[in-house]
Amino acid sequence: MQRNSFIVILILVIFFVISFLTNILGPIIPDIVRDFNLSLGLAGFLPFAFFVAYGVMSIPSGLLVEKYGEKKVLLWAFMVAFAGAFLFAVIPGFSIALLSLFLIGIGMAMLQVVINPLLRVAGGEEKFAFNSVMAQLFFGAASFLSPMLYSYLVRNVHSGGDGFIIGILNNLVPENLKWVSLYWVFAVIALLMVVVIAVIRFPKVELRDDERIDVGNSFKELVRNKYVWLFFLGIFCYVGTEQGIANWISQFLQTYHGADPGTTGASVISYFWGLLTIGCLLGLLLLKIFDSRHVLIIFTTGAILSLLLALFGSKEMALLAFPATGFFASVMYSVIFSLALNSVPNHHGTFSGILCAGICGGAVVPLIVGGLGEMVGLKLAMLFLLIPLGYILSIGLWARPLVTNDRVGSLKELFESKA
Repeated sequence: MQRNSFIVILILVIFFVISFLTNILGPIIPDIVRDFNLSLGLAGFLPFAFFVAYGVMSIPSGLLVEKYGEKKVLLWAFMVAFAGAFLFAVIPGFSIALLSLFLIGIGMAMLQVVINPLLRVAGGEEKFAFNSVMAQLFFGAASFLSPMLYSYLVRNVHSGGDGFIIGILNNLVPENLKWVSLYWVFAVIALLMVVVIAVIRFPKVELRDDERIDVGNSFKELVRNKYVWLFFLGIFCYVGTEQGIANWISQFLQTYHGADPGTTGASVISYFWGLLTIGCLLGLLLLKIFDSRHVLIIFTTGAILSLLLALFGSKEMALLAFPATGFFASVMYSVIFSLALNSVPNHHGTFSGILCAGICGGAVVPLIVGGLGEMVGLKLAMLFLLIPLGYILSIGLWARPLVTNDRVGSLKELFESKA
C-alpha cells in the first residue's frame, strides 16, 4: 500500500506537469508574435502544432500501453517532451517552435492515456472518484501557477534579478528572448520526471473492458453510431473554445486595452484557469442536485454572456469577464464526456479513445480565430467562439443518455450521503 500511495502522488505530480506544460502557450503568444514578427494567422499555428498531436497520438498511445506497459510509455512520453522543450530552448525560432510544440503535445497525449487507469489501480477502485477530483485540482493549480512563473522569469531574467537559477538562465537565454527561459524549465522538469519514473516500480495494471481500445470490430461498430460523432464534436468544440479563449486573452488585452502581457495578461490567464478549477468543484456539487444537461445549459449560457462582455466591454469588464468564462467552462468537459459514455451501451474504452482524439479541437479553433483575426481584427474573430459554444449548448437539449447522473433529493440528503 505504501508503494501504491507513492504512485498516486506521482500521478498527481504528472497531472500537474501536463497542465504546466500545456496551458502556458496563451501568456507567451504576444511575445512570440512580437519577437518572431508573426501575423495573427501564423501565431494560430502554435496551438495547432501542440493540439494536433492529440488527434495523432490518442488512439495509438492506448495500443502502446497495452503492448509495452505503463512505465515504458510514461518514460517515452517524458523523453519526447524533453526533446521538444530542449530543442526550442537551444534553437529558438518559429519553425523550431512548431516542431517543439508538436513533440511536447505528443508526450502529453501519451501521458493522458496512461494515467487514469494507473490511478484507478494504484489508489484502489473505492478511492478512484476522490483521487480523480484531486488530480483535477493538481491540474488546475498548475494552470494557475504557470503564468505566474512566466511573469517571474520575464521580470527577473536579464533584468537585475539575483539567485542561482536566474544566474544560470542569464547565461543560457538571449537577452531579447527572456521568455525562452520557460523552455529550459520545461526541459529540466521533463528530464527529472524521466529519472524519477525510471527508478520506480509500477503496479501491474489490468485494463478493464471499458478502458481497452479496440481498433477492430468495436471501432467499426462505433463509427456507425451518429451519437459517437456528435459527442466527438462536443469534445472538439469544448477544447477548441477553452484554448481559443485562453490562447488569445493576452493578445486581445494588449491589442485593445494596452495591457502588458508579462503582468496583466499573464495574471488574467492565471485567474481564468484558477476559476475553471473552482468551477469544477462547484460543478461536482451541482451535479449531485441537478440533471447534468441542465447544468450544461446554464453554464454554457454564462460562458457566452461572459465572452461577449469581455469582447465588447471596458478594460475593467474584460479583466473580470475573461476569467468568468473559465468559471463557466469548468463543467463542460466532464459533463459532455459522461453524457457521451452514458449514451452508448458498450465499447467505452474505444469510445473514450475517440473522444480524447477530439482534444485536437484545441488545434483547429485557435487557428481559425487567428486566421479571421488577420481579416477582421481579433475582437470580431473571437466571436467565432460563439459557434462551438452554441453547439455545446445544444448538447444539453438533444442528449438522451441511457443513464442520467445520480442525484440526491435534497441538500440534507446530500450531506447525509457524505457523512
